[in-house]
Amino acid sequence: MDKSWMHADRRSRAFELGVEELIMFALESGCDVNKVCCPCMRCGHGKSWKARVVRDHLVEFGIDKTYTKWIWHGELSSNESSEPEGNSETVEMAGNDTVGGSDDHEFSVDSDEFLRFVEDGDKPLYPGCTRFTKLNGLVKTYNLKAKHGLSDACYSDMLILIGILLPEGNEVPSSFYEAKKSLCALGMNYEKIHACPNDCILYRDSNVDATSCPTCGLSRWKLGKNKVEKVGVPGKVLWYFPPIPRFRKMFQSTSTAKSLTWHADERLKDDKMRHPADSPTWKLVDDKWPAFSSEPRNLRLALSSDGFNPHSSLSSRYSCWPVILVTYNLPPWLCMKRKYMMLTLLISGPKQPVNDIDVYLQPLIDDLKILWDGVEGVYDGYRKKYFKLKAVLFWTINDFPAYGNLSGSIVKGYNACPVCLQHTKPHRLAHGQKMSYMRHRRFLPRYHPYRKQAAVFDNTEERDLAPIPLSGHEVLQRVEGMNWPFGKKHPHPPYKGAEDESRPCWKKKSVFFELEYWKFLPVRHNLDVMHIEKNVCDALIGTLLNIPGKTKDGVAARLDMVAMGIRAGLKPKIGGKKEKLPLAS
Repeated sequence: MDKSWMHADRRSRAFELGVEELIMFALESGCDVNKVCCPCMRCGHGKSWKARVVRDHLVEFGIDKTYTKWIWHGELSSNESSEPEGNSETVEMAGNDTVGGSDDHEFSVDSDEFLRFVEDGDKPLYPGCTRFTKLNGLVKTYNLKAKHGLSDACYSDMLILIGILLPEGNEVPSSFYEAKKSLCALGMNYEKIHACPNDCILYRDSNVDATSCPTCGLSRWKLGKNKVEKVGVPGKVLWYFPPIPRFRKMFQSTSTAKSLTWHADERLKDDKMRHPADSPTWKLVDDKWPAFSSEPRNLRLALSSDGFNPHSSLSSRYSCWPVILVTYNLPPWLCMKRKYMMLTLLISGPKQPVNDIDVYLQPLIDDLKILWDGVEGVYDGYRKKYFKLKAVLFWTINDFPAYGNLSGSIVKGYNACPVCLQHTKPHRLAHGQKMSYMRHRRFLPRYHPYRKQAAVFDNTEERDLAPIPLSGHEVLQRVEGMNWPFGKKHPHPPYKGAEDESRPCWKKKSVFFELEYWKFLPVRHNLDVMHIEKNVCDALIGTLLNIPGKTKDGVAARLDMVAMGIRAGLKPKIGGKKEKLPLAS
């Protein structure tokens, strides 16, 4: 194939025709017209766009002249040791795990099963085929299944049809089961763990053979018509994707293994906050456990979870909770990429797990304990040697309701602040029918002038000091003994040190305290940026600009201000049938 046009002037006709040739070659090789890898000098193979956008980029920025083998667009490398083009595709399943990487990826010899799979995947798709391999075809068909939601039976029929259309001796799997067995060799296997529909227990360990829940007595099996049990069909299922095999696969890739030590080898260390490695939590782990920090390949993780309805408004009786791990060892431009976000749990059912989410987190917590002690025999594909891998979970990242479910803290009502606890200053709004939290001037410096400006705020001077957040040890002392059975409503026991025992600050002891290092971490739970940026900014800007439908400055708000003695001049005026709001400054 003539590629001399890559060195021609971008304004020339030869370059224009060459770009068209590249685009057509990519589409003929099976690339999605809406997702073509861009080899321009700006994108550098790191982004995918529509075909017409890639064409414009190449003309505007030029093509990477070192890109002599079009491996990202369907061309097989001439080097027999390099991976087939199919390995650069992504199988979008099981938490966006990836199959393969780039042409410089090498894999270790510590997994005979994995090597057999790679060798088997290098076979031509059918005798005489030079463009596609068995793995390439399998990945492309599975992408179609995931993208369009094909059923298992439909996918099996499609494989059979493709096998009939291709020449005899082809390597197309004959069923979904065979295809899934091949993909499981890449570390994308999962466990289906039966759960009590009331979220009491998981049927594992001592309860693996139980047929009913020992807590609530509900049957393990689903009820059909006339309330007849369908033995063998579980009432609720947890999907668990073990992270340890996938961590092993990450280190088998040479480029990924190199990136996993970026924080130690290439990070700029100038006391500025650019990466989680500059955070106090990272430094505390390094100082408190020097044996852990002495190995830069040991992983620092974060956990994020939230619920959503995958059927949008079509069904209100379905909830799905993914639990995702993020690896902070990677550079900041990679650690939040979808490729490296690892789905570990998928909790689905007709209702949210809320406070009982700890039941479903138990398999993951068990693996995190193993990772803290260390996993032997992990092969580093970049340094060509084995090592003992350890990992620590830094914190969780959630919105505020999920924050309460994971931390065990009360996040609504009178003691809704996880920092202030019983020192929260709530006020029930009579007209707005909501809880208001005031006295924020406590967090200003002791002699700040705003503390004495009563009329500008709520007609009171602020003399109190800011509450001091509890350490992990103090939280653990207050929630000890709060381990009641899951899945049922139980009265909240008064926690130690409460000023008002009828208003608890905690609703459970979080399962994360089973991790021996959890109580030492200075920050254990975080609020995600999206809710803070969007929701709070929308409310502020909508109120300041008085945007209809967005402003919080309504009749109820004005009446509540008058009731509290704040800016009585803004009281609504009754004129005819409609109340008028005086314009605020």
